[in-house]
Amino acid sequence: MKKKSLAAGAAAVAALVALTACSNSSNDQATQTSSSASVTATTAAADTHNQADVTFAQQMIPHHAQAIEMSDVVLAKDGIDPRVTDLANQIKAAQGPEIEELQGWLTEWGQSSMPMSTSGMMTPGQSMSMPGMEMPGDSGMGMMSAEDMTALQNAQGVDASRLFLTQMIAHHQGAIAMAQTEIDSGQYPDAVAMARTIADTQQQEIVTMQNILASL
Repeated sequence: MKKKSLAAGAAAVAALVALTACSNSSNDQATQTSSSASVTATTAAADTHNQADVTFAQQMIPHHAQAIEMSDVVLAKDGIDPRVTDLANQIKAAQGPEIEELQGWLTEWGQSSMPMSTSGMMTPGQSMSMPGMEMPGDSGMGMMSAEDMTALQNAQGVDASRLFLTQMIAHHQGAIAMAQTEIDSGQYPDAVAMARTIADTQQQEIVTMQNILASL
């Protein structure tokens, strides 16, 4: 009778050990599955971009940079209409942070933020208004030529205000066209959202500039 009790006890212990091992194994497997799913989700989030997103970022960075350069030129002048200086400051405040965000996305995607030109890779610090430094595929994107930038630098007073507005309207129209391409073809949610903001904001600024221009 005693032997039967011992045997029953041993069997119970063995069953408990087996059950515990099975439970631990299931927990480990569940943890591994959860971890794998998390890594997969993170990877998927980083990969939800396409070539349209890359092109948008690479082209919008120098486009924004030139708008800031144009704003700096007019802000350094005397006799500029206060509405024009307010607009130039507004453009700088909006587009500077957007450049940083665009550069961050390209870094995340393993892409260069330096645009290619017919003369090769653009080097850091090189002015967008230098000859031969057109943006990739630049055709009617509103970018100013070196001659355009020189004209703005040389203009004074009301003439400078008028030229800045005329140039920036064309510049904004180019940005809106680029943004619309991203809205239509882009995949990265944040980039598409930025493109919508650019299109809406710059269209409003175009109306403002047209009104100021009409009153100068």
